[in-house]
Amino acid sequence: MSEIATQGSRVVYQNKWMTVREDKILRPSGSEGIYGVVEKADFVVVLAVEQQDIYLVEQYRYPIGKRCLELPQGSWESQPDAEPAVVAAGELREETGLIAGKLEYVASQYMASAFCNQRYHIFLATELTQGEQQLDEEEEGLLVRRVSLATFEAMILSGEIADSSTVNAYGLVKMKGLL
Repeated sequence: MSEIATQGSRVVYQNKWMTVREDKILRPSGSEGIYGVVEKADFVVVLAVEQQDIYLVEQYRYPIGKRCLELPQGSWESQPDAEPAVVAAGELREETGLIAGKLEYVASQYMASAFCNQRYHIFLATELTQGEQQLDEEEEGLLVRRVSLATFEAMILSGEIADSSTVNAYGLVKMKGLL
């Protein structure tokens, strides 16, 4: 049973990456209101670790107007039912050219549950082999950087890396004792 009842819903915006809807709601107290919801496909975040190094990608993030360092991540909007492990292996190969000999599922988290239904699945990739990048058009200008884990942690602490899914994924991997 839901604590809030949906009385009606309308799509206010939609493209291949997201749907934004506005729901008319009824709270348990009887008061009415509206709720804005963003629907997005789940995505994956991959920690590709070799020895004491981790692979990052650097790309321009239009909404904030700057280049950002983050873990390889993405979704396959054209294949929304693809298994997360398949997407993780594919995104890692596309963005970095790396092929994981071992891909371990770590956890899943909600991106921003206050307004969005999107989850991300975290994977640890090891036993890496270098291949060729296969970038999508939207990934134009993406660069790959290999840094030590110590440097990566310092970049998080200094704020140079501020992507929440990157920081959270790394924290979960560390807390689970996988690194």
